[in-house]
Amino acid sequence: MAELWKTVCALLLSGGVFFFGGCFHDETKIARGVTVNGVGVGGMTRAEATELIRARIAETLPPLTIRAPSGETTVRYPELSFTDDVPELLATARAGEALTAHVTRTWAETERFAEELCAANAREAVNAKLTVKRNGFEYTPEIPGIACDYKSLTEEIERALSDGETVAELPVREYAPAVTEKSLRARTRKLSSFTTYFDANNLPRSENIRLSASRISGTELAPGEEFSFNAAVGLRTTENGFQIATIISNGQFTEGVGGGVCQTSTTLFNAALLAGMKITESRNHSLAIGYVKPSLDAMVSRHSDLKFVNASDFPVYIFAETKDGAVTFRFCGAPNGRTYETESVTIMKMEPPPAQIVEGEEEKVLRKEKEGLVSESYLLTYENGKLLSRVRIRRDSYAAVQGIVQKPAARKENAASESLVG
Repeated sequence: MAELWKTVCALLLSGGVFFFGGCFHDETKIARGVTVNGVGVGGMTRAEATELIRARIAETLPPLTIRAPSGETTVRYPELSFTDDVPELLATARAGEALTAHVTRTWAETERFAEELCAANAREAVNAKLTVKRNGFEYTPEIPGIACDYKSLTEEIERALSDGETVAELPVREYAPAVTEKSLRARTRKLSSFTTYFDANNLPRSENIRLSASRISGTELAPGEEFSFNAAVGLRTTENGFQIATIISNGQFTEGVGGGVCQTSTTLFNAALLAGMKITESRNHSLAIGYVKPSLDAMVSRHSDLKFVNASDFPVYIFAETKDGAVTFRFCGAPNGRTYETESVTIMKMEPPPAQIVEGEEEKVLRKEKEGLVSESYLLTYENGKLLSRVRIRRDSYAAVQGIVQKPAARKENAASESLVG
């Protein structure tokens, strides 16, 4: 019976049970000179020796530090517990033996801690943001997400405890959001730009160009959306901020509110063509103009508009700049691998009628004569340097301009004759 009891106690103690009263009434003494983990236990009972050795193990039990992006957490005894084989060592110890107990740290809160640490360090990814301003783009970088694997963390802690290591790392993985700054920049590259020039000293006309261009700058055109110049700029009236300058009306150069706005629309028209926009409405002036080639102008008025559609699969953005006698439109978006060019072809020229002569104090040209012409414009589409198509944009006629020349009135000669006296 005594032997059976010893066997039961040995099994209980080998499982790391600290106290079980009946097992420690064994008064068997440990042989002289025995040490366990540096603790001399010779002559002690097994119960006394076990208590003393375990006290020493607890004092020297290595802590475990868990490192994570949010910081470090160190766990020590008694939060960390342990199992050992001290009872088995003592049961077989011989005189003078220096023994080392096998100690394994345990932590009852491993799973709870792993769950809380993952929650504290995991982070949802935040998409990059695009802000469209009147003069360009502003990019807000994305914030990567942090993924934490709860199961892997639990296994890492248990492995570190078992292997006697003092540091465990939180396994985390960064991941990119669906929208990154790089992807936004790829979808907002320059597609085209076009510039025309004007007399900056003509202040009313310059202001009309600047004002109309500024009302378009910053426009975002969704896939399939149609742009209307008149809708974007508004009526050309003094109430709407426009000034009186030279316009073309009924085939004549004259003064009118909003003079210069057609240069804005013409510049935009050419930039739109070079960006691959689908032109749905455009008209030529009645007279040829000097800042673009024939059939590449775009006259706008209360009844005539410039319209085009974004035929791409991504948004298109339009920006304008007016500075130092130049107006520039720039289109941005996602390139489709194609480039575009325009071509102007003059088919026929028409001589102006003879100049009109008017009387004045001195001889000078009041209006220069100008040839009329018939012209066509074409859009050329390329891919990898190869011409894919050449499509006619428009066929137009421009009236000839009759010159006006001022000349002084003919001098009257004295018809009276003088008599000779002989």
